[in-house]
Amino acid sequence: MAPIRAEAIAVAAGKAYVILDGTLLRIDRVGMTGGRDRPYYSGKHKVHGLNVQVLADPAGRLIWVSPPLPGARHDMGAAREHGIIAALNTAGISTIADTAYQGSGPAVRVPQRRRRLDPDTGRYRRLSRSQKQVNTAHARQRGPGERANAELKNWKVLRKIRSSPSQATELVAAVQTLMIASA
Repeated sequence: MAPIRAEAIAVAAGKAYVILDGTLLRIDRVGMTGGRDRPYYSGKHKVHGLNVQVLADPAGRLIWVSPPLPGARHDMGAAREHGIIAALNTAGISTIADTAYQGSGPAVRVPQRRRRLDPDTGRYRRLSRSQKQVNTAHARQRGPGERANAELKNWKVLRKIRSSPSQATELVAAVQTLMIASA
């Protein structure tokens, strides 16, 4: 049985930090006519899909996968809807995430973003050398989380979901259970 969010938070509490990342699982648009497919279209990836949030440990092992949401949903909105951001902040679990989770709270660390426009020159201000080094270290820590996403997408049944998107929750939960059991 796939772990629920509370069980995942309990496991995450025993880790030095966890990695939070969102990924898009592609879907086939069969039976989605009349504009009902719009919520599933990801403008970023230019495909129809389902957004899942993945929580991984520092070694890249899967801890939790959220139930899928329509692909047009932004990672931060999806994480908030599933309550994972609030749960991580409440438990005080150190979390590494990408810039999509900017403003998630004190427990979630994200990389430095490019500076705002300089009013004098009209160009973006560059990051300092130390800020770039911090971003490099942050990316190294986030790498195993990307590996967990890749392992999730490596399952043929999730490469392109051809069933109804409403049935995808059971598929994702089954794959999650198998991945955790085999780890």
